[in-house]
Amino acid sequence: MGLEGPAPKNEINEVIGMMRLQMPKALITGITGQDGSYLAEFLIAKGYEVHGLKRRSSSFNTSRVDHLYEDSHNVGASFFLHYADMNDSSSLAWLLMDVRPDEVYNLAAQSHVRVSFDVPEYTTEVVATGTIRLLEAIRRTGLKCRFYQASSSEMFGSTPAPQNENSIFHPRSPYACSKVFAHHATVNYRESYGMHASCGILFNHESPRRGETFVTRKIARAVAEISLGLQSKLYLGNLAGRRDWGFAGDYVEAMWIMLQQDRPDDYVIGTGECYSVREFADLAFSHVGLDWRKYVEIDPRYFRPAEVDELRADPSKARRVLGWTAKVGFRELVQTMVDADLAALNRQFKGGAEAYNRVSVVQH
Repeated sequence: MGLEGPAPKNEINEVIGMMRLQMPKALITGITGQDGSYLAEFLIAKGYEVHGLKRRSSSFNTSRVDHLYEDSHNVGASFFLHYADMNDSSSLAWLLMDVRPDEVYNLAAQSHVRVSFDVPEYTTEVVATGTIRLLEAIRRTGLKCRFYQASSSEMFGSTPAPQNENSIFHPRSPYACSKVFAHHATVNYRESYGMHASCGILFNHESPRRGETFVTRKIARAVAEISLGLQSKLYLGNLAGRRDWGFAGDYVEAMWIMLQQDRPDDYVIGTGECYSVREFADLAFSHVGLDWRKYVEIDPRYFRPAEVDELRADPSKARRVLGWTAKVGFRELVQTMVDADLAALNRQFKGGAEAYNRVSVVQH
């Protein structure tokens, strides 16, 4: 009896095709950001084929998802990136037709609140009009996919805390105004066209993957550098602002659960607890045995033209309907972020020392 040879290439391609047909497909805008990277990991672990939108840039901007990349020719590949832009409706329509996703998660945004005062038109173009472009592309292509809109607690602004799904919106920044528009647009498409479109009103969620210009990561990074003697001061703005801070990795699960419901709806996602920027800094510095008051200085340039005093979630609906609760507490979140930046700096020093030693060996 002879041995069977390798399967013909066309048969292998058929197997790959059948495998991919059986996998649910998700399209994530903003996949290169903090939330997008955690969501991509979560969905891949659930057996999804994940497609992400990335903007063309002259610099590399995929560091948060590089570990997920695999050659698309590999059997069972489940992660793919595509060039498209929230400011280009034709690219969104073509991408939807090409991928034909079962679920779309709209996480793309210019999401820095303070920066939105400096670039209000761009923020509005991406966050507000970009959402309309995506919703309209889904409608016109006739896809029967489920849609998730990343709404924001910043929409509540100066509304008294705690805030829930019935609280009024009082946005206090161009970013928040844009998010209110995108939120109402999503509700409108749900009610007008019967789209399975849900909004997650997420309160502040952080992680070691948070951008270094956001206050929580700015604090964590500075604590790590100060503890290692690399930095002497940390300049912050409003220390009195109070926020409901959770872990981004927990919150992406809530996004997915929303789209598994029979009926679309809107949900507030948060921990229900609230802490000030001062308390965040105090806990971060004390984690490495330092007194924050010796290192933090106030810089008026970091104040917003319109401040938001307190955002605190009432996530009772999410607990009741979705069965979702935050797992990571405030103390653990802060300490994890500081530890991650300390570890990254130590790896950097170690790599630099190893490179120096290699050069020294060669030269001598």
